[in-house]
Amino acid sequence: MTEKILKGILLDEQSELSLNDLSYACCRSAEWVIELVEEGAIEPVGHKTHGTQKTPWRFSASSLQTAQTAMRLQQDLNINIAGVALVLDLLQKIESLQAELDFYKTNKMD
Repeated sequence: MTEKILKGILLDEQSELSLNDLSYACCRSAEWVIELVEEGAIEPVGHKTHGTQKTPWRFSASSLQTAQTAMRLQQDLNINIAGVALVLDLLQKIESLQAELDFYKTNKMD
């Protein structure tokens, strides 16, 4: 039996990552993360502009999961960023519809 060493980042829902943290966790450049934001695939948490000063981007733990899914889509299927954003949106809609269907199945009136 061979042993396999796994590497990961343990985060809770309240954890936030910087732009650099997120790009490092995905083994991608900050520019790649910025492209995901520009396509609407992920969104910085509480990003505000104060006059000419911008607060640094922070990302939720769920953004890390989404970015890693985006990374796998690009690696495995060779999809560009716009295509990745579309696939992620469709996956979210499927998940939402599945949750709604499950709700109706469990609360079905006889």
